Amino acid sequence: MYMANNLVISIGRQFGSGGREIGKGVAEKLGIAFYDKEILAQSAKDSGIVQEIFESMDEKRTPSLLYNLSMGAGYANPVFYAAMDDAVPTSDKLFRWQAATIEKFAAAGPCVIIGRCADYILRDHPGLVSIFIYSDMDKRCQRISRLYNLREDAANVLIRKTDKSRASYYNFSTDREWGNMGNYDLCLNSGTLGVEKSIDLICDYIGRLRG
Repeated sequence: MYMANNLVISIGRQFGSGGREIGKGVAEKLGIAFYDKEILAQSAKDSGIVQEIFESMDEKRTPSLLYNLSMGAGYANPVFYAAMDDAVPTSDKLFRWQAATIEKFAAAGPCVIIGRCADYILRDHPGLVSIFIYSDMDKRCQRISRLYNLREDAANVLIRKTDKSRASYYNFSTDREWGNMGNYDLCLNSGTLGVEKSIDLICDYIGRLRG
């Protein structure tokens, strides 16, 4: 039984599936906290590493921040370079800070957490409900085209690139395979259900677990 005071819902999602919107809707309907980019902000605050670094490597597996800079992701902010004086924060170090933040948020009370390997990090949490949201490529392309004002062929490229990045990050950081249904309590097709029905289904599922 999942008690209200320790419920944590982790949501993994394919890019363009509406996972963030669904997660936010679930949090609002259940009256619990919602964490997405807030994880990066709190990790930066706790670690003393500037937030731009966390953002530049968010759910990405890259060799180093120097690689990002060499690929044109430089920062004009001198604080960014000051943070790199002694050593460039590694992907592992940033992951550990984010994991600590996710554990901190989960301990603070019931919540929805988007991505960032939360299902793995909190695998021993007694109230964890892990969810993966997917959709067919056509519907995802339509959604990303609309949200980012892109042609559908460009949206298709962006979706494949983002999914590949998320999968690489997840697979490297855990001993699991991103999107493998065996890793999750519930997998749902948001392209078939739509956002609102997906929210309703998840909340109904949570209600049945609590019962």
